[in-house]
Amino acid sequence: MSLPDTMPKTMKGAMLLGPEEIEVRDVPVPHPGPGEILLSIEAATTCGTDVKVFRRGGHPRMLKTPTLFGHEMAGRVATTGEGVTGFSEGDAVVVANSAPCGDCGPCHMGRENLCEDLHYINGAFAEFILVPERFVGRNTHHIPDGLSFAKAALTEPLACVLHGLDACELDRYGQHADGGGPVDVLIFGAGPIGLLFVAALARDGHRVYLADPNPGRLAMGTELGAAHTLEIERGGGQAERIKAETPDGQGVTVAIDSSGVPEVWSDAIQCVRPGGLVNLFGGCAPGTSIELDTHLVHYSELTIKGVYHHRPDTIRRALAMLADPGFKADKLLSAERPIDQVEDALRSMMSKDAFKVVIKGR
Repeated sequence: MSLPDTMPKTMKGAMLLGPEEIEVRDVPVPHPGPGEILLSIEAATTCGTDVKVFRRGGHPRMLKTPTLFGHEMAGRVATTGEGVTGFSEGDAVVVANSAPCGDCGPCHMGRENLCEDLHYINGAFAEFILVPERFVGRNTHHIPDGLSFAKAALTEPLACVLHGLDACELDRYGQHADGGGPVDVLIFGAGPIGLLFVAALARDGHRVYLADPNPGRLAMGTELGAAHTLEIERGGGQAERIKAETPDGQGVTVAIDSSGVPEVWSDAIQCVRPGGLVNLFGGCAPGTSIELDTHLVHYSELTIKGVYHHRPDTIRRALAMLADPGFKADKLLSAERPIDQVEDALRSMMSKDAFKVVIKGR
């Protein structure tokens, strides 16, 4: 399908060339084929994965250089390909960064995040992005009225957090005989993901403990609802000190790591009380490992889970949560930058001067 005469023929986009090497280029605007849409990017937010991709010059699952990158996005449908019926030009939408097949074993079990043929999309740090047919059909969602594009772009990370919370089985661990009620939850890491965990847990009335080395980030955690913050040293090895500040000094019911540091994984395992659950949400570098206290895990009947990514259901729930004006996730949006300043935005995250930066496509 050819582009309408009113559409530009080229667009500006941030091209990742290698480790810490970005070049902003003028590239052709893609043409949507059957079942596809062309999205005009109104807002794309930076995240920790983008920082990892920038530092490493790629990602083993999601992209290979040279390529446009960025994956948290919200925008308007600029034009549609043949056969698209669910979306029209001008619609405000969020496109998730992955789309499951819907046909494999994990998909049939409702575990689409583990799809055997999970497709990823990148290229949000640009003026336009071509949305493939599978994404249009399986993981593109209308933005509710009144929700800004910048806040809507937080849908993907919040959806990952909601998937993580589903894995925590909070109803099972509630402090009433029949389940339910507030749960003591300890979160390691006050980056954007850790802080979204804080906001979502506090919204549901749970008691949140937040541990991080950065006082400014702990202050944001308090603002988002953390009941108690702990300023810790980097590098782990502080489980006894942290545990002493939990209820009765016995640890918490649920511990969540959002740091992706192996030593902190070990601390998380040591900070839950007997019968508790450990959610190892933060992805560590390939090839890393931890020692496991088998006596502790066995005799305390600990549940230890690895948790990855999001599902279409959590994308929908995240979008609905963000539409609630009382849910202040947009406090994490530290600044707005044009595409020309994507590298500066990522470096501001690396230096801890920003939580997340909104890149304005148009």
